[in-house]
Amino acid sequence: MALLGETLNELRWRSFAGRADEVAAFRDTLRTPGVTFVHGPGGVGKSALLDAFARTAAQDGADPVRVDARHLAFGVDGLPAPVAGERPVLLIDTYELLEPIDDWFREEYLPSLPAGGVVVIAGRRAPGPRWRADPAWRELLRVVPLGNLPPADGRAYLAAQDVPAHLHDRLLAISRGHPLTLSMLVDAVRRGASPRTLADVPDVVGALLTQMIDEVPGPRHRAALEVCAQTAVTTEALLRSMVGGEVGDVFAWLRAQPFVDECAYGLYPHDVVRDALDADLRWRDPDRYADLYRRKLAAVAERIRATPGERERLQMVALTVVLNGARSPIAAMRSLPPTMQGYADGLRDGDRAPIVALTARWQGREQAELAAYWMGCRPEAFRVFRDASGDLRGYTACLELTEADVGVDPAVDAMWRYAQKYGPPRPGEGIRAWRFFLDRDQGQRPSPSLTLFVASQMLDIILLPAGTAWSLVGAFEDADRWAPAMESLDFWAAAEAEYDVGATRFPVFAHDWRRTGVEEYVNRLHARRMGAPPRPAREDLGEPVLDRPGFTDAVRSALRHLHAPDLLRDNPLLSSRMVRRHRRAGAAPAEVLREVIERAAATLEPEPRELITRTFLRPATTQERVAATLHLSFNTYRRHRDRAVAQLTERLWDQEISGLGAPTGPSRSRSVPGAG
Repeated sequence: MALLGETLNELRWRSFAGRADEVAAFRDTLRTPGVTFVHGPGGVGKSALLDAFARTAAQDGADPVRVDARHLAFGVDGLPAPVAGERPVLLIDTYELLEPIDDWFREEYLPSLPAGGVVVIAGRRAPGPRWRADPAWRELLRVVPLGNLPPADGRAYLAAQDVPAHLHDRLLAISRGHPLTLSMLVDAVRRGASPRTLADVPDVVGALLTQMIDEVPGPRHRAALEVCAQTAVTTEALLRSMVGGEVGDVFAWLRAQPFVDECAYGLYPHDVVRDALDADLRWRDPDRYADLYRRKLAAVAERIRATPGERERLQMVALTVVLNGARSPIAAMRSLPPTMQGYADGLRDGDRAPIVALTARWQGREQAELAAYWMGCRPEAFRVFRDASGDLRGYTACLELTEADVGVDPAVDAMWRYAQKYGPPRPGEGIRAWRFFLDRDQGQRPSPSLTLFVASQMLDIILLPAGTAWSLVGAFEDADRWAPAMESLDFWAAAEAEYDVGATRFPVFAHDWRRTGVEEYVNRLHARRMGAPPRPAREDLGEPVLDRPGFTDAVRSALRHLHAPDLLRDNPLLSSRMVRRHRRAGAAPAEVLREVIERAAATLEPEPRELITRTFLRPATTQERVAATLHLSFNTYRRHRDRAVAQLTERLWDQEISGLGAPTGPSRSRSVPGAG
C-alpha cells in the first residue's frame, strides 16, 4: 500500500524547477565523497534542494538519511550514529538550530563518520569563521550559496503550476525569483488575486516575514530592520541618526542576520526581504512609514553631503537610484542596472578621441563635432564613466550656459531661448544643461553608464549650486521612454526647447528652481511616494519670476501692506524663492513673508534696523512723528528710510538669488545718522 508521504514527495518533485547545476554537482559528489554546506536565506529553497538530493541519491542506489534539526527535540542523540564500513548519504536541514553546538559538530561528530560518506548541510548562514580558519576544512568543505531562481527556471516553475503565461513576468518581477514568494504568489493567484506589487497581498507578506526572519528581540531591532529596508545601505552612523541612542548592539544583530549582506558602503538586505518589510510597514502603519521615509531622505542626503569624495558620493546615490528604480512602475527607471564597480571622473589625456569616435558611431558626425567643441572649451563640464579597470565606458557633460555660448550648438541655442522666454536668469543666477550622454557599447540602452548618468543628475540636485535658476536635461534621445521618468522627478517636457542634431530629434526636460526650490521639490517627491496624485510639473510656469526692479517694487509694497493681510496676499513675493523655501505646514504665505522680512531686518546695522522696525515692522505712530522722535526733518527722515529699505531689499535679493537663508552678519552699508 502506497503511503501518503510517497504521494506528497511525488507531487513536490513535479513542482521542482531549476537548480540543475547544484543537482549535477551533488551527483558528482556521490562519486567523490565530501561535505557540502548549502546556505541561503529563509524560503530560498534549501529544503526542496535536499529533497532533490535525496531523490538523486536513491536513483544512484544509496539510502539517504534526512535529518531536520527542528525535529531533534531530545538533542543530538537524534543524529545518525556512525557505522563502520558504510557509505552514508546524510542530508542535514535547518543547521542554524545546531549552531550552538557547531564546534562539537565540526570537531567531533563529522570526523566520526566513515571517510567515504557524503554529507550535505543546509542552513541560513554561511559556515562560521572556525570552518574557514581550519586549512583541512577549507580543503574538504564545498560551500554552495543558494540564490533566487533565474528567470528561465522561474518560468518553468510557473508553467508547471499552470499559471497563465501573461502573468509570468509580473510574478517573477514581484518575487524576484525567490522560490517561497513565488509559491505563495501562485497560491494567491489561484485564490483569485491579481497582484501587481507585493503590497497587494498583505497575507503573503506576513507569511513571508514569519518564514524569513527569526524572532526580533525588541522594538529597536524592529526599527533597525525598517531602516535597513528603506535605505540602499545602512551604516551604524545612519542607524544612530534614524533610531537614536547607542545602536552598536542593534547594528551587530542586524549584521548577523542571514538575509543581510554587506558591501564597502554598509549593510543591505536581500531584495525580497526588503520588499516584504517595506510592504508590511506601509500596510501596517502608514503614518510611521511616511515619517521614516521623510527622515530617511534627509539622513541620506546629509550623509552624501558629508562624504568628501565625488566618486564615493556618486556611488552612494547610484545605490539609491538602483534600489528605487527596482520598485518603480516606470520602465526607464526599473531597467537601471547596478554600476558593477563603475565610477565617474574627469577627462584624462587620451579620452577625447574615444569620446568623439563613440559619439560618431552612436549619434553621427555632427554630434561628435559638437562634443569635441565642448571638450575643447569646457573640459571641466565632462564626466567620464569608467569600469573597474579604469577603461572608458561612457561619458556625460553638464554645461553652465551663458549668452556667449549661443550660436554654436543647436541644443544650447534651444535651451537658452527657452529659459529666456519662461524665466530669464537674473544677475547671479545660472542655467545648468545636461547636454551629452552615451555608453560606449550600449549607447543609451540600459548599462552601468546609464545608471551613473541618472545618479549624476540626482547628485547635482542634492548639491545644487546656490543661484541655480534652471536645470535642463537635453541628453536623452527617446522622449517616449524618458518623459514619464522625468515627469515623476518634477521635470517637464519643454517642447519648445527640443532640437535636432543630424537626423536625431532630442527632447528637453526642464525644472526652474526659483519656482520650486529643493526643499519643496523633495516634499513633492515624498508626497508622490506616499501615493499623492502627481501634479503636472509644468504648472510651475504659472508662477512669476521677479526681475530686480519688480522685486524692489514688491518689497516696498510688502512693507507698506505688512499689516494689511487683504492687500499683502496679492504681493508677488509670496511666490518668490525666498518665501517658498521657508514655507511650513500651517503657516500662510503672508505670515512667512513677514517672518522673512523680520529676519532680514534683524541683520542690518542698528540704525537702519531700528528705522525699519519703527516705520514698518512695529509702527506705533505716523512717519512724521517717527521723524520727530529721531530729531530729523521729514525730508531727511525719508532719505534715511529709503536708504534703509534699499539695504533691506539688498539682503532679501541676496536670499532670492543665492537660495540661502538670511545672512547673520551686520550690514556694511552706511548707517542712519541720528537714529536712536
